[in-house]
Amino acid sequence: MSRSAHADAQNQSYGLTDWLAYVALRLVICVIQMTSLERCDRVCRLLAYLITDWIPIRRSLLAENFQLIYPDWSPRQSRKVTREMWHHLLLMCCEIAHAPRKIHRENWHEHYRISDRRGILEVLMDKRPAVLVSGHFGNFELAGFITGLFGIPSTTIARPLDNGFIHDFVMGFRSLGGQHFLPKEGSSEEIQDLLRDGGKLALLADQHAGEKGCWVEFMGRLASCHKGLALFTLSSGAPMMVCSNVRRDRPLEFDLTLLGVADPQKEGEHLSGIPALTTWYNQRLEQAIRKDPEQYWWVHRRWRTPPAPRARKAA
Repeated sequence: MSRSAHADAQNQSYGLTDWLAYVALRLVICVIQMTSLERCDRVCRLLAYLITDWIPIRRSLLAENFQLIYPDWSPRQSRKVTREMWHHLLLMCCEIAHAPRKIHRENWHEHYRISDRRGILEVLMDKRPAVLVSGHFGNFELAGFITGLFGIPSTTIARPLDNGFIHDFVMGFRSLGGQHFLPKEGSSEEIQDLLRDGGKLALLADQHAGEKGCWVEFMGRLASCHKGLALFTLSSGAPMMVCSNVRRDRPLEFDLTLLGVADPQKEGEHLSGIPALTTWYNQRLEQAIRKDPEQYWWVHRRWRTPPAPRARKAA
């Protein structure tokens, strides 16, 4: 275990309260797994209706985000997308619970329709390292699951959960698909080793990076992005592949779509520096999100006030 991972493990809690929360989570998952996906879908629609119209969960944040990105939407349209978003998030949890039992190497094609399969495999099968970029859009967890079924392990970076029992359980699920985990803080050496050895690094691109991040436009508004995503590609020569995994009309059926590839071995203005590459992958994600806005996580605070110098420059 690395020094950073060991430190994060020490910060996790394994007390009685954490164990009870873990048991409750496992009971919920057992109930979901005993229920058909069709019934889960109906229950999720009912819960989405209750959350949207009766339970004020993140209601002000959702209204703020929609006003920023879609100022022309009517209240009725915003409420419709809010209800569909909650349905998507709840159903996503059900799909994750069912996936290990229902999707395997012999039947994955019944659940995934892959556009530009050749383009995706060229990046994944290349001996060079790769940076796989997605966002809180569609069922991104099962995008990593399917690459593992192809026999292509990937490594993702995330903050360890405070509850040690739940953290171990979630990491166990991710490892079923061939994914590995690195803590968010202090993993620079492990990442360098991974890229040097030709590994595949999977990252979520739409996380707030603070005032010192790279501020670029995302969905028409300035957003702070982590510089590391672009830096990994520009410093190691690893192609950056942007993908989405959007649900179709039925649960556990997806369109895995290649949104773009930035290859340092090929010329392009988008490879001229960190701001250019950061803008490029955000544009790829934005185009996909605008087609299916109900499958985006509008519940997180993506757009925040930029530093005054950056705001003046943008203006």
